[in-house]
Amino acid sequence: MNRKMDKDLLTHLINEVNSMATEEIKIMEVCGTHTQMIAKLGLRTLLSPKIKLLSGPGCPVCVTEEKYIDCVIEILNKYNVTVATFGDLMRVRGGKESLLEEKGKGKDVRIIYSPLDLIEMAEKNRGKQIVFLGVGFETTAPIIALAIKTASEKGIDNLYFLTSIKLMAPILHYILKEKNHQIHGFICPGHVATIKGSGYFKFINKEYHIPAAVCGFEAIDIVAGIYYLVKQITQEEEESFKNLYERCVSPQGNRTANLLIDEVFNIADGEWRGIGNIENSSLQMNEKYARFDARKAFVVENQQVKVSMGCDCKDILLGKKTPRECKLFKDRCNPMDPLGPCMVSTEGACAIAYRYGEEI
Repeated sequence: MNRKMDKDLLTHLINEVNSMATEEIKIMEVCGTHTQMIAKLGLRTLLSPKIKLLSGPGCPVCVTEEKYIDCVIEILNKYNVTVATFGDLMRVRGGKESLLEEKGKGKDVRIIYSPLDLIEMAEKNRGKQIVFLGVGFETTAPIIALAIKTASEKGIDNLYFLTSIKLMAPILHYILKEKNHQIHGFICPGHVATIKGSGYFKFINKEYHIPAAVCGFEAIDIVAGIYYLVKQITQEEEESFKNLYERCVSPQGNRTANLLIDEVFNIADGEWRGIGNIENSSLQMNEKYARFDARKAFVVENQQVKVSMGCDCKDILLGKKTPRECKLFKDRCNPMDPLGPCMVSTEGACAIAYRYGEEI
């Protein structure tokens, strides 16, 4: 498809969506990359004001609990370790401090770009204990599992993993079980679906009778998804589920990736920042790989300090508020001085709204 045809189709779809939207329609996208693209494309300014695009809990850094950060900092203070992490996690505050502040005090905190870089780091620094902060969703779980499995096969004994891997389906169940969620349709995360398969999200339609679509990340993917959902919502037909990302997503997902996840992890309850405990919503290392679990290798008290800063991240993550409805947005909380995790991560709804100046 050439650019003119692509532009013409986008214009046609947007016009169709706007003509169908005679009443307020709320659609939630559940992926930080979708949130970024929607803002970058300025879709909210092109769509009817009756179409409300809500950002869900699809930012892994945003849902990483305070006590996880507290645990990392306690390990840094009690043990002579190197902490390796993805960059987005550096400025997320725990009960009192962030990893960036600890690094400023001289603690050994390093940013890496792939969990597999840990293998070389550990082999070159046999005398140093290394703790990797494995945060993410089903998307990053396979590469973290591969790093753990590789470390086991190579007999590496100075590498540990402190994981906070969340599962997408349980948090969506949590949102949809609330009687007053007011969500009319879902744009399902293409990245997670690539791993787990499109079938992973069919429960949205089957159990809650809400239309849902798996979408890619190009402009045409997202607009086509919105068009499909609005058409389902406004027509007097039975709602359905659609995989609009077939070029990358199969019904069953990536078999190799899922085998890795199943080999290394068990499903367990998980703590979500600002939301609380959700049953069967996280992945934890199983007994076979327990020797790589930092929680078992290092003794920590992990006494969490209650955070009270007036941040509305919880309601923003659950689609109950938009970033600009938080009283701290922009003036008290911004990317230069973030108070809440939604402003820290590049995939956070608040950081995205600030960056693109969206009136959302």
